[in-house]
Amino acid sequence: MKARCMTTSLALLLVLAATLGAPALAGDGHDHGDAPPAANSNGPKRLADGSVFLPKPAQRQLSVRTLVTEEADLARSVELNGKVLVDPNAGGMVQPLNAGRIEAGPRGLPEPGQTIRKGEVLAYVVSSTAPIERSNQAAQLAEWRAARQLADKRVARLKELADTVPRKEVEAAESEAASLAERLSAVGAGPATREALVAPVSGVIASAHVVAGQVVDARELLFEIIDPSRLRIEALAFDPALAANVGSASLVVGEQRIPLEFVGAARSLREQALPLGFRARGGALSSLAVGQPVRVFVQTKDKVKGIAVPVASLMKNPANQTVVWVKTAPERFEPRAITTEALDGATVAVTSGLKAGDRVVTQGAALINQVR
Repeated sequence: MKARCMTTSLALLLVLAATLGAPALAGDGHDHGDAPPAANSNGPKRLADGSVFLPKPAQRQLSVRTLVTEEADLARSVELNGKVLVDPNAGGMVQPLNAGRIEAGPRGLPEPGQTIRKGEVLAYVVSSTAPIERSNQAAQLAEWRAARQLADKRVARLKELADTVPRKEVEAAESEAASLAERLSAVGAGPATREALVAPVSGVIASAHVVAGQVVDARELLFEIIDPSRLRIEALAFDPALAANVGSASLVVGEQRIPLEFVGAARSLREQALPLGFRARGGALSSLAVGQPVRVFVQTKDKVKGIAVPVASLMKNPANQTVVWVKTAPERFEPRAITTEALDGATVAVTSGLKAGDRVVTQGAALINQVR
């Protein structure tokens, strides 16, 4: 009996072991299989040598554009820090000659951004005087008023005696009476005189510092007027020799390149640098503000041999090197480490890493650089 029970237990253990060791089978439709997922050989991918495989449909979808490079003698450029200033021939400031209280002009007080015309009255300044000055003016007016009345009576008496009084006395009395009348008119209008603040040039109000009823001092800046299409750019050059080597200059606003006209260099240092003046014109200047810092690219008369490529083509690789993507095959792009020099803000000169005839990616380079 005991041997039979041991035999039965041994048989159950063998069955259980066989069950646990056997693989589990899923039902129909639930078997995932052991095969790895199939790779998409036609999609964009980074190859082992660092180049990128990009099929034609993906190139069209990413709007990839290329440019055939050419080597040339390019002007060596220097990038300077600059600032936007008011053109003295196309802008102006409005300041009162006397202290007083502000009153609105015919069209109200102008606001920043409002267009105005030369000669337009922007506001009035009602002159203010101290109480003691008004008292002195009132006393002076009373004295001259009495003197005028006496002068008028004296003229009337002399005219009645015109036959016996010399003519020169009559004329002297009339002259004195006229002089007193003009004095009364001039001094009497003094306390109520309003100074008209007139726009010196046509343009746009760049800044306004007044409100109705405000009391201002003489020579205080109230309005600043500029012509947005005519501005001055001032750049600081730490090499004074650059002033004699300026060929052309430009600055970049958004995606637009604005050419600058070199006016001249100052003859005194500011912050240990020599100020260089440039004149700018064009509709793209409307996005600039007076006092705004800008980057000025000065092209010197020296030449450097290189290849001009757009700034948008420059990328960074994992080693933080500057690279451009070159199309080496219809569906293959290769990164090239390069060295560059500035040109005009929109393009750079590649001095090494490229050769003439390479097809450099000018649009879509950032997307190619992200392919892994």
